[in-house]
Amino acid sequence: MFKFIAYLKFLVKSTNAHGVHSPFVFNYVTQCLYSKKRFSRDKALNVLMNSIHYFQAEKVYLENNEAIKRKISNKFHQINFEDSPRDVLFINQLDKLGFHALLHERVFHNDSMILVNSIHANQKKQQDWAELTKLPEISVSIDMFYCGAIFIRKEQVKQHFTIRI
Repeated sequence: MFKFIAYLKFLVKSTNAHGVHSPFVFNYVTQCLYSKKRFSRDKALNVLMNSIHYFQAEKVYLENNEAIKRKISNKFHQINFEDSPRDVLFINQLDKLGFHALLHERVFHNDSMILVNSIHANQKKQQDWAELTKLPEISVSIDMFYCGAIFIRKEQVKQHFTIRI
């Protein structure tokens, strides 16, 4: 029931590409998220794979998920899962402490994307997501219901988007 109510709230707040006033996010939404290319039926995994393709990522971080690692390796042969800093990070659970640990370890760079899976799965994950989006280090956050993307772009004004995919 929690997820259903969360989805209804998401639908009320969400917009499509026409509600986006950031060139960086508009291009990401229109050229990546709304791309006809489908790598997977799982929406979060499809966002991940489309993002790797869109950003031409070479270094990807996954949290111990061999099945996803195999899918990515089959589609993108150039991907390196070992070296840091990473271009794209796919994380199942991320809170403020976890984010600061990644920041301290220099796991990502200014143009990295951190994709958090299932941000509305339960109240704890939804609360963690809300706290993450308020951190001063995060300049862009995109809530897509099935997952959330955060960017640490120092050259960009802090903005939060709620986008239907």
